[in-house]
Amino acid sequence: MTALPDRIPDVPALLTALDSTGYLANEPLATALFLAARMGQPILLEGEPGVGKTEAGKALAAALDTPLVRLQCYEGLTSAEALYEWNYPRQLLAIRLAEARGETLHDADLFSEEYLLARPLLAALQHPGPRPAVLLIDEVDRGDDEFEAFLFELLAESAVTIPELGTRRARFAPVVVLTSNRTRDLHDALKRRCLYHWIDYPDTGRVAAIIRRRVPAASDVLAGQVARNVARLRELDLAKPPGVAEAISWAEAVQLLGADKLDEAAAAQTAGAVIKYSEDLEVARAAGFTAAGDDD
Repeated sequence: MTALPDRIPDVPALLTALDSTGYLANEPLATALFLAARMGQPILLEGEPGVGKTEAGKALAAALDTPLVRLQCYEGLTSAEALYEWNYPRQLLAIRLAEARGETLHDADLFSEEYLLARPLLAALQHPGPRPAVLLIDEVDRGDDEFEAFLFELLAESAVTIPELGTRRARFAPVVVLTSNRTRDLHDALKRRCLYHWIDYPDTGRVAAIIRRRVPAASDVLAGQVARNVARLRELDLAKPPGVAEAISWAEAVQLLGADKLDEAAAAQTAGAVIKYSEDLEVARAAGFTAAGDDD
């Protein structure tokens, strides 16, 4: 395993590596990811749901040939759940075994490496290298203010203190990718610590190329039709506009039903792959799932 500069000496090298994983990044995104990896600075990826933010983190880990450690954020997530916990059932078993043997256990015996359960943040800090792990902190906007403040301090120091064991500092600080759907504003302190990149919906040509890559059985005609009609659906007043993920699912669904093109009948049959709300389904039906000319 080679070191990071050897693996991705420049942006074109990272673009090629991302492409080899099946992720078609544009140059601005590849540049942002390259800088995050080489500068050792976290990067915050924002964009609408379904534009490929999470996949970018996964693809970066694959491109770097290094482990991906993912932390899925949610409301109520605590630092203990994200960082480490003690294996209480195993500690209790050790206590009972010691009692049965007439032995006495001290705190140092119970709160040791043997009983420590590393959660994603600690696991990423402890990665032995020689290349850093990619730490994907997904949907950080779903966490609360307290967790965000804790996260900022940990990222700033690449270290954590475990009261019973002391301070653990990363030998190879992880490449940190944070994603956000902007369900709430993040603190300026966190944003100042991060590089930033907004991932927009890709144009229809790139969506078609992504579909061809992810659904190789789909014809070029079908990939193009799905890409155009996903873009068209996004122009409607939908509660959940479809993204790239839905485009891939739509193409796969149509292809699995044996259709080689996206006509109105095939689109209606597979609408559940691209439309996620009943209200949106009614809007799409009224407007027509496909544009004029795509039925031909």
